[in-house]
Amino acid sequence: MATIGLDRLHYAPITEAANGEEAYGTPVVLAKAISAELSVELSEATLYADDGPSEIIKEFKGGSLTLGVDVIGRAAAEKLTGATTDRNGVLISASDDGGSPVAIGFRAKKANGKYRYIWLYRVKFGVPSTSLQTKGDSIAFQTPSIVGTVSRRNKLDTRGRHPWKCEVNEDDDGVATTTITNWYSQVYEPSFNGVSGASAMTVSTETKEDADNGKK
Repeated sequence: MATIGLDRLHYAPITEAANGEEAYGTPVVLAKAISAELSVELSEATLYADDGPSEIIKEFKGGSLTLGVDVIGRAAAEKLTGATTDRNGVLISASDDGGSPVAIGFRAKKANGKYRYIWLYRVKFGVPSTSLQTKGDSIAFQTPSIVGTVSRRNKLDTRGRHPWKCEVNEDDDGVATTTITNWYSQVYEPSFNGVSGASAMTVSTETKEDADNGKK
């Protein structure tokens, strides 16, 4: 279903263990979202046999996320771009700055009024672009944008795979109400075959349908 809105843009800091596996901190509001554009690059290979394609493999290689926001605050700029604040409270960007990778979460409103929730597990941002313009006869808002490289996470899920994104529609069948209400409490961890990760932000198995039925 088409989406008609975008809001609740968050980032979660990443702490890496010695083996490179990610541990996520508590999600923090990044800014008010204006736009989000995600492009994905795939690795593709085709095996030909008997004068035709026999097997085709397509795997996630990487991606690019461009965020348009109202303003990038000092704390977010420090974490995402590696800029530092001096003793006078001035934000200083240096040529050798390098931000830390973070998880990025947001939600998009659908045409039916429900929301699609998304986490990108590992994004490394560069320096935000800025466009400035003198005021003329009409008012034109100038807002920053920031571009990040999306990659898979190092930590394996319970199937032994490296996820790069998770998403859920709140009106999908079988979605636990706690999955939606806790989406910004912590970065969602995949859960397969009865083995739960942080999903398990709760042990409740109540689904949205159960909750709705209980209200009748």
